[in-house]
Amino acid sequence: MTTTTQLIRARRFLPLFVTQLLGAFNDNLFKNAMILFVVYEVYHSEAQEARFSGLASAIFIVPFFLLSALSGQLADMRDKARLIRIIKACEIGIMLVGGSGLVLAWQGIALHTLAIPLMLVALFAMGIHSTFFGPIKYAILPQHLKKDEVLSGTGLVEAGTYLAVLAGTIVAGWISVEAAAIAVVVVAGLGFFAGSKVPPAPPLCKPEPLDFHIVRSSITLVRTTMRDRRVYLAICAISFFWAIGTVLFVQFPPLAKNILMASKQVASLFLVIFSVGVAIGAMVINAMLKGKVSARWSPVSVIGMGLFLIAFQRVCALWPPHDGPEELMDVAVFVMQPLAIPLLLTLLGIAVCGGMFVVPLYAFLTTFVDKSQTARTVAANNIVNSGAMVLGAVVTEMMSLLGVPVVQQLLVVAASCLASAWLGYMLFRAERSAAAA
Repeated sequence: MTTTTQLIRARRFLPLFVTQLLGAFNDNLFKNAMILFVVYEVYHSEAQEARFSGLASAIFIVPFFLLSALSGQLADMRDKARLIRIIKACEIGIMLVGGSGLVLAWQGIALHTLAIPLMLVALFAMGIHSTFFGPIKYAILPQHLKKDEVLSGTGLVEAGTYLAVLAGTIVAGWISVEAAAIAVVVVAGLGFFAGSKVPPAPPLCKPEPLDFHIVRSSITLVRTTMRDRRVYLAICAISFFWAIGTVLFVQFPPLAKNILMASKQVASLFLVIFSVGVAIGAMVINAMLKGKVSARWSPVSVIGMGLFLIAFQRVCALWPPHDGPEELMDVAVFVMQPLAIPLLLTLLGIAVCGGMFVVPLYAFLTTFVDKSQTARTVAANNIVNSGAMVLGAVVTEMMSLLGVPVVQQLLVVAASCLASAWLGYMLFRAERSAAAA
């Protein structure tokens, strides 16, 4: 806690932390304001709504596939603080476009044909923004922080990101479209101001020519990064985590609606608890490891995640039919159900264990490679993670097409935690071997 308090007050960390918070908040405020408006005001078909949500998710994630290699090269070969200022300045322009789309959408149905393309263009641009900012936020930590502060700093960034995602999601559901249009531009301006206070972080290697061939550079980057066994195992374990997380996030809405007979607000409550749980896990594992970057607790953490998943599945399977009116239960009615508290506690356990599992692995990526390679290592991780997230969504869709009930799909997710535990154990063994050598 002393280290955490010192970091929060330090200029070498606080501006970056605030910049990341505001960026994550703005991403989710804009994305959710757009999706909620289109789903509730434009389309009136479940199939159309699902397609639009899928399209929006794909548009946001495509830049991670295409541009992560370039973003990693830039972050390692240019001053990271200067890049942050450029990226956050671009965010203001992006949000002016996205905010214009939201305003046009609010003005009337006749303008929706123009508003939706504007919003999707802004969403794609925000995906590019996140692609280029992601490697910087992790790579700058070992450059500005002491070795025994990196885990704490990584945990704070992860916890703050999840809480900012949560806040953006909640605010998007509560404020009007026109208020969201103003808010995203204001928050982008605040993000630029915070980013301008980040101390200089010059490159730690001799700048090399950038490879703009996105396919070749991506393949080369992933292949080069995976040569280190510890980094290879850490990236694989993180990717499994994101694949599992993607499946869970896809399952929450249909699970809440069709199994628990609960409203969209309850599905949002699930996301709230999940985000808070990951933040708690990030803080807990930092305290347990006392600032030392290690995979010691990773296997146990992910096994705990699997056990909580099984408990969550059992509660869902035992959930009694709703005896009240046909309409879906709101949050107030839902929490009064006999199994509601056990359900929410098991969900919290899943998230806490997930946070404990993934945070040290991110710290591995920034501390067990040369500081001149950290941004490219994180970029390679982003490429593989993006593929894992897509794979998780595809597996969920295939299970649904095969007629596997949502409740039973949870058991498949729980079983996959064993693979993550094995990867975590192999990483810990590689860590001990390296230390002995």
